[in-house]
Amino acid sequence: MSTPENDQADGPRMRRGRRLAVDVGDARIGVASCDPDGILATPVETVPGRDVPAAHRRLRQLVAEYEPIEVVVGLPRSLKGGEGPAAAKVRRFTQELAKGIAPVPVRLVDERMTTVTASQGLRASGVKSKKGRSVIDQAAAVIILQQALESERVSGRPPGEGVEVVI
Repeated sequence: MSTPENDQADGPRMRRGRRLAVDVGDARIGVASCDPDGILATPVETVPGRDVPAAHRRLRQLVAEYEPIEVVVGLPRSLKGGEGPAAAKVRRFTQELAKGIAPVPVRLVDERMTTVTASQGLRASGVKSKKGRSVIDQAAAVIILQQALESERVSGRPPGEGVEVVI
């Protein structure tokens, strides 16, 4: 007989623990978090991004505060899946972040269309464009995290690709 407990035991397992998601932009960095069960992603804050060392400091503080099991960072890809200069920039940023928060693992996940989706959602909910700029990156981080959580829920594997810390 199939019960919810049996179904869960036989299907993919999701790791328990809070995660943080980061949407890296040139001017701003959106941050989101989820509950320990990985059910709901919520916005945390927008970190100014132009001063990269200060941004890394703030992200390290957030990691210390939230104690996530991992940090997922959105990797911008083209619609065809390729990587351009923006992806290279995010990879460099992520490598430094991974060094600064080790041993907390960092994973890169595909963020195609997250900012567009976040913009549409904010507009649909009546958020004005001026106010929207301050929260768009947080909303994109929420979408990145929700997609990562769903990926793990379905596959039973951590989402995206792990970032190896190079010293």
